[in-house]
Amino acid sequence: MQKIQTIELFIKDEAEDGVFAISLVESPAIESNFVALSEQKEESYSMQLKAVDEERRIVVGFALIPDFEIYRKITDKTSKHFGKEFNIKMSKETISKSQELYMKNLNLANVTAEHESTVTGCCVIESWIVEDPKNDKSNMFKLGAKGGEWVVMMKIDNEKEWQDIKDGKKLGFSIEAMYQGFDQLDMGKDLTDEELLEEIKQLINK
Repeated sequence: MQKIQTIELFIKDEAEDGVFAISLVESPAIESNFVALSEQKEESYSMQLKAVDEERRIVVGFALIPDFEIYRKITDKTSKHFGKEFNIKMSKETISKSQELYMKNLNLANVTAEHESTVTGCCVIESWIVEDPKNDKSNMFKLGAKGGEWVVMMKIDNEKEWQDIKDGKKLGFSIEAMYQGFDQLDMGKDLTDEELLEEIKQLINK
């Protein structure tokens, strides 16, 4: 099997880049220039939401995992690079900065469902980076953290979203964010600046 390219996303402009909302999702995807990550599975990680307090309606899970490669494929048939496969990932430093800016910008109540509709009655009540996996609070919830993960705890007062979580229709958190790095993709041929810009637009719109 041919090895596909992996690109690392990063924050360049703190005023523009970073996470501005968290979505409750069943099947995440890249939408516009948003990066949606949550439905990746690995034996040592639990990516699904865990209901840690059903009476208070509190769930916890990872928002981002460092150096975790996420498979992506260009599915826009109008793109010159239809079928292009690649992975994206983020470093511990980028994830830590993402969490910092998310809190600093007071985005805790910015919650959506499936990246489509704004959800009221949901709010992040705790958010932290795992610095010491052995002694981290995430061990209480058996998330299997290794270090550098962004953990989110959310209160769900929205009746529909809580029912969806109980019914298994919402399986994880998915970020809505702006990141840099898509211009690292090897498109396989030389493009003009205008063509490259158009290809990047097509890419992040999926």
